[in-house]
Amino acid sequence: MPIVSLHELPPRGPLLGLDPGAKTIGVAASDAGRLIASPVEVIQRGKKLAPSLDRLFALYDLRQCVGLVMGLPKNMDGSEGPRAQSARSLSQNILQRRDIPLALWDERLSSAGVERALLEGDASRARRDEVIDKLAAAWILQGAIDRLHNPA
Repeated sequence: MPIVSLHELPPRGPLLGLDPGAKTIGVAASDAGRLIASPVEVIQRGKKLAPSLDRLFALYDLRQCVGLVMGLPKNMDGSEGPRAQSARSLSQNILQRRDIPLALWDERLSSAGVERALLEGDASRARRDEVIDKLAAAWILQGAIDRLHNPA
């Protein structure tokens, strides 16, 4: 299955949101009604991708998800650089492993927004490092489900 548009995801059921990074994959999940995105965990990426994908699909199946929303880190001018290429590569690896609906979502400023909120909440640097990836995944997924509920 190729990458789909947000509106081509199945109309009902939980979604998993991903914040892809070089060393980690932040994971969030929506409820079945797609009202709230909640942070789930951070998957560490090792030298081999297979164990990370094993964990990702275990979470996907455990939560009975019907699709994925992956953050696509575009540059501020809308162009795509190395981070976006890496996210696209990860999405292709996911789709080669399992034929599931996967949509990309522009994640500009997601990590910056989460970091700002954590700083305002006076979170320590260690705490920020521990939670930022899964909170960014929730930010990405929440933006996508908000768009699904209110198409522009």
